[in-house]
Formats: sequence, C-alpha cells, structure tokens
Amino acid sequence: MKLRGQHHISSLTKDAKKNLAFYRNVLGMKLVKKTVNQDNTSFYHLFYADEQGTPGTEVTFFEIPNLAQKHDGTNTINDISLRVSSVAALSFWKTRFERYQVTHNEVQTMNNAAVLPFQDPEGHKMFLVADSDLDDKREPSSPEEIPNDYNILGLGPVRLKVQYVEPTSDVLTDVLGFTKKGEYKNGEHRVFVFEADRAGLSGQVHVEEDKTSPKAREGRGSVHHVAFRVETEEELQQWVKRIEEEGFQTSGFVDRYYFRSLYFREPNGILYELATDGPGFAIDEPVDQLGKSLSLPDFLEPNRKEIEAKLQPLQT
Repeated sequence: MKLRGQHHISSLTKDAKKNLAFYRNVLGMKLVKKTVNQDNTSFYHLFYADEQGTPGTEVTFFEIPNLAQKHDGTNTINDISLRVSSVAALSFWKTRFERYQVTHNEVQTMNNAAVLPFQDPEGHKMFLVADSDLDDKREPSSPEEIPNDYNILGLGPVRLKVQYVEPTSDVLTDVLGFTKKGEYKNGEHRVFVFEADRAGLSGQVHVEEDKTSPKAREGRGSVHHVAFRVETEEELQQWVKRIEEEGFQTSGFVDRYYFRSLYFREPNGILYELATDGPGFAIDEPVDQLGKSLSLPDFLEPNRKEIEAKLQPLQT
C-alpha cells in the first residue's frame, strides 16, 4: 500500500460568492462541483480543480457563514501550494496579483524551489511553486487571459506547523509510508520535508517546528484537512485496518459519493484524510457541465427542494 501524493485540500470560507470570485476569476481554477456539506446541508461545499477534476488538483471549501477570523499558530496546516510550470509563470502571477490587489510577497526560494507566497481575501495562506520536474500537457482550464504556459496545474507541497515534530514525523514515515527528504530553515524554525513514493512536489509535506507560538484557532481562511490519494476502495479498506491497528481512532470507511474516505488525527491534531481516486466528479454530470448546477449525492437527492431553499443563489 502506497499513497500517491495529495488528493485534495479542504479549507473554510465565510462567503461562497466571494470565494468563487477569487478562485475562478483571479486564479482561473475551474469550479468542478457545486454541492453541499454532507454533514450540514444548509451550506455549500465548493470544489475547484482542473478541467476534469483530476485527483491531485483539487482545492475545496466548506462555507460557514458567521465564521470568525482564524488565529495563526501551531498544530495546524499553515499553508498550501499550487504548482506552475516555470519561474516565468511566477512572474506572470506576481503581475496579475498586483493588478487584482492580491496580498503577496516577492518571488523567493524555499527548499531549492522558486515560490510566490500570497493570500486569498480571507487570509488563506498559499504559495505558487515552480515545478522544474513538471511534464504536464493537461488541457488548460483557465480563462483566455491566463496563457496556457502559466496555468495552475495542481497541488504542491503542504506545510504544517507543529510544536513537536517527532510525533508528526513518526506518523508520516512509519504509518503513511512517506520518506524524509531533507530540511530547510524558515526564519529561525527548522522545516522537515517528507515525500510520498515518487510523487515529487505533489506529494510533499513540509513540517515546521515552532515550540513557542500558541496553538492556532480555526476560522475563515483556515485549512481544515489534507487528503492523500488511494487508488482503490479495496486498498482504502486495508488502510482503515492498518491505521486502527496503530491505535488511532478513525472515521472508518466513509462514502463521500465522489470518492471514498478515511479520516484520522495525528498526535499534533492535524486532520488527515485518505481518499480514493474514483468514482470521480463525472458520476452525476458530464465533464463539460461540471460545476454548472447543484449536485447532490443520491442519498440527499430526495431532499433537493428543502436543501435548495436554504442555500443562497450562487451564479456559476
């Protein structure tokens, strides 16, 4: 059993309309699924990805109105990244961020890769990373104003910030099968790099050790969890057994309709999900119509009228 890198990242937003305006109109990502939070159907769950909704390209947001602003700190997923093909692409995005007044830093080097840190309007911390090993001929999904060569192509490293690195390191290596690839400094803090088997930047987890800051408080702009790719349902069942045998409390096997999942928390409180590649987002609408209308899993479809009545209209 080997994880295949990142499947998706799920975060929190206070406002689905503003979230859509940024991720679709500024970043040029495709809304591939407009659905609801299966645990609270009063609010949206939005999925952004490439044109086909390929696992490893997905950033998702749970909408929670009246959500307070997050408080940064430790024991959290501090920031996520999106891969582009070159340093030239970073220059394009820096100019675009200036045009749209997106909070950002200068292009810099992180772990020997060129990166462009930025934040969405709710303070969601991200960076674009130039993937020098990328060989991706995926069809572009961005607006015409974003050249194909500069298109966002998928997820890159995710960076955790924890008080004590050893428990997180042990779970990544001894339980999930990641390999430690090195370390670098972020200011005064050491950051340890772990990578899923042959997954490159799309399978990296960076773990920053910060023993002095207070623990983070979740709110809008927070990353809720990171999900890693599992190929089949049968393999996911094996992961359920393995992780429970390691002594972790888990969600067990969960049917998310578009994929099957397993959730558990590691000792520093980081929430991990393992998710299958299939069935995929085209299970209930054609690829060329992804994200155009409200999609509901079969078990929620009988309640469509009540669910739609509680949602604010979202023009897609």
